[in-house]
Parts: sequence; C-alpha cells; structure tokens
Amino acid sequence: MEVIKKKNIIISNPETKNFLADAFYPETDKKLPLIIFVHGYKGYKDWGAWSLMAEKFAEAGFFFVTFNFSHNGTTIEDPSHFADLEAFGNNNYSKELSDLGAVIDYFVQDKNVDDHRIVLIGHSRGGGISIIKTYEDERIHGLITLASVDTLDRFPKNEAFENWEKAGVYYVTNGRTKQEMPHYYQFYEDFERDEHRFDVERSTEMAKAHVLIIHGTNDESVNVKNAEHLHILHPNSKLYLIENADHTFGAKEPWNENQLPQDLNTAAEKCIEFIREKM
Repeated sequence: MEVIKKKNIIISNPETKNFLADAFYPETDKKLPLIIFVHGYKGYKDWGAWSLMAEKFAEAGFFFVTFNFSHNGTTIEDPSHFADLEAFGNNNYSKELSDLGAVIDYFVQDKNVDDHRIVLIGHSRGGGISIIKTYEDERIHGLITLASVDTLDRFPKNEAFENWEKAGVYYVTNGRTKQEMPHYYQFYEDFERDEHRFDVERSTEMAKAHVLIIHGTNDESVNVKNAEHLHILHPNSKLYLIENADHTFGAKEPWNENQLPQDLNTAAEKCIEFIREKM
C-alpha cells in the first residue's frame, strides 16, 4: 500500500503563531480515521522514530498527523532543532491547547478524513494536554496516552520556585543538545490563572472518549504510577504496561534505523488494535 506523505504543512493559529504539521495516509477513496500525535516536553514532530511510527499507522489505514507546537522552540525554517529558545521560554499550556485545536480544525476539512472518528495520541506532557483536549472537545472519540503525566503541575518547588518567581526565568540543560532552555515565569502564571482547566485528573474522570493508557515499567522520566493513577480515574479505560520499556519506548534522537524499536512497535500495534476495535 502506497503511503502519501505531506511534510511541513503550515498551520495558522492567530492566537499563537504559524507552525508545521505532517500528514501520512494511504492512497484511497475512503474516509479514514484521523489520528493526531501530540509530542511532549522538548519534543517535536521529527524527533527520533515518530515519523516511522506515523508510516506504520498510515499503512494500517489511518490518516496520521504529527505537528510541532508553535512555541516548542522549533521554527518554520528549522523544524528539527531548537532554533527559537525565546519561543520555547514563552510556551504555556493555553498555547498548546490552542494549537491542538487549530490542528483538529485544519485536518477535519481534509477530503480523506472521517470527522466522526478522531483519536488523539499524546506522549508524556502531550498526554496531559490530550486528556484535557479530549474532555473539552466533543469531536474527539478516542484518546491514547503514551508515557503520560497525570498532572500538569510539574513546576519547581520550594526555594527553586521562589528563585524562579524572583528572577522571572529558570533554565534546564538539554542533555542532547547542551542548550540552556529558558522557562519564563509566565508559564506558571498561565497555569495559575486557569488551574481548574488544567486539572488532568478531573479531565480524565470526565472524558467521554474510549481511552487506552500505555506506559513502560522502566520509564525514567514519568513513573508508571502515573498510568495506574489515570486508569483508576477512568475505570473504563484500558491499561497496557510494556515490561522494561523506557520513556520513549526505545526510541532516541537521532534514530538511524529503518525499523521501529521493539517497544515502540509493540505500543503502536496495541494502539492500532485499540482504534480498530473502538472506531
């Protein structure tokens, strides 16, 4: 089956700024389920093996979309590097939810998309964003979390928080690129202003969609207890733990293989099976 790949589609969002998306889908006259992948913190659409995963979903008969959040630090001209650290520092949850809405609005208009079958797949922090969006947007019929957080209140605590408030910025070193990545205090102010909206636990309980929760038992960034907690909050959800899998299910940047890592392939197959069953 031939997979059509449309790379670096420009999505306009007047509330934030323009950003890029990719679409992968099989050549067909049928309307296909729309699957949108939501990357996490320090993530982007071309990171690691995400594009290989997108192809796998397209081969399975889905219209699969990846995108860069407008303020994830990448740019239109340079979508695979953190070329705009000022934008990264000015990111917040309101902007990410707005961008995700713009992605849905754009792709539901595609002639190949069945707008009655929309699924979000959120990785890590993108899982928390996807949970909230699923609760807020009744167009979403399915939700899959990969190594998702169970709260978006993941800010510095105690003295570190006081220093952040005083200085207006704190920096996190990117282990891979060695860049000092800024986080401006507006990030917390945005969260505090709309704390009820950003309550992942509440959104999980209230979500009307079919839910699948996937997590690795050796996740070094987001403990597997987050997945177990989400499952308790939404008892109708399905929980699937991958033994010894890490936070990115074996993928890394750069990923030079032409096959998915075993754990990510397992996760993708579980997602495909779930979508076929529920959609």
